[in-house]
Amino acid sequence: MTALRKAVVGCVLPTLVAIAPAATAQTQSTARPETEKAVEQPVDLTEIPGAISRLMRQYHYDPSVQSDPEYLAIEQKVGDIANSVATRSEFVAAFNKAWREGPFSHVRLSVARMNAAEMAAYVDTIRIGGGGAILDWRDDIAVLTVKTMMGLDTIEEIDAAFLEIAKRPTRALIIDLRENEGGAFAVRPLVGHVIDTAVLGGVFVSRKWSSEHESYPTRQEVEAVEPWRGWSVKAFWHDLQTDPMIRMQIEPSEPGFEGPVYVLTSSKTASAAELATDALAASGRAIIVGEQTAGEMLSQTMFDLPQGLQLALPIGDYYAFHSGRIEGNGVPPHISVKAEEAMEKALSLIRKSHNE
Repeated sequence: MTALRKAVVGCVLPTLVAIAPAATAQTQSTARPETEKAVEQPVDLTEIPGAISRLMRQYHYDPSVQSDPEYLAIEQKVGDIANSVATRSEFVAAFNKAWREGPFSHVRLSVARMNAAEMAAYVDTIRIGGGGAILDWRDDIAVLTVKTMMGLDTIEEIDAAFLEIAKRPTRALIIDLRENEGGAFAVRPLVGHVIDTAVLGGVFVSRKWSSEHESYPTRQEVEAVEPWRGWSVKAFWHDLQTDPMIRMQIEPSEPGFEGPVYVLTSSKTASAAELATDALAASGRAIIVGEQTAGEMLSQTMFDLPQGLQLALPIGDYYAFHSGRIEGNGVPPHISVKAEEAMEKALSLIRKSHNE
């Protein structure tokens, strides 16, 4: 989609997700004392850059990546890194540092804790240990702080929060996403509990679509496709590699909250949290207060590499019908203030509205 990229640079899920760090963190064993740690042995890294390039060219959502000057420059840099370091950990650290300035998000290298197939199955079972979503109160104002979109227990906490909100008089709801860097399907209940009609957020386009089209699907083309209704990240990744597009539509959930909703954002609000922010704005149910979000909105999956390494790369690009292309742009707030001032600003708006 070379023409498309040039046309929309600076304008629109993800990952569903930068989930690799969240998933692998739970599989690590307790570290041994420093004196017992084995010295990492040098390994042959020369084949890794080529393997990474082949995966990018075969699975990246946009086939034109292979001729993108920014990508070719970082590809060369990765080759230089492999020739200048000796151990896996050095290579991983240098690769990820380089890609933080890369031409697109959701590229990450790690030492594999399980193979890619096992990882795909594992992400559907992740429980982060609680605290993903925390409900607090400012008198009769509910404040739901959602720190991640990852974890079955986060979904449960969101559902439980709205059950609690439904039990008591609630003047307004503040959803705090300022520290939320993404995750997976916790987006659905978070948005679903505050809408009364389905919201068409946007569409993920896959390599299959990008290979044959120079633009994103029109709304008419998207609405001709059945919404994707699954809950499995593994199934989502599979379908995104086989279908031209995936339509993201969020349905109402019970109990529903009908009062005013304010969403707090920062420049750290990323990936699936950006999808939630955009969907809430598109619904007309929420006022977004804070900063432009991170603009890191692609969908990634994992691939195995030699030497026990694992690469996450983006297999889907997301176009939101409300905000446009979020990758590289972010979701703009309705009311722009510094992130640290967003809570007080939302509270003052609620109080002012109540007194009018």
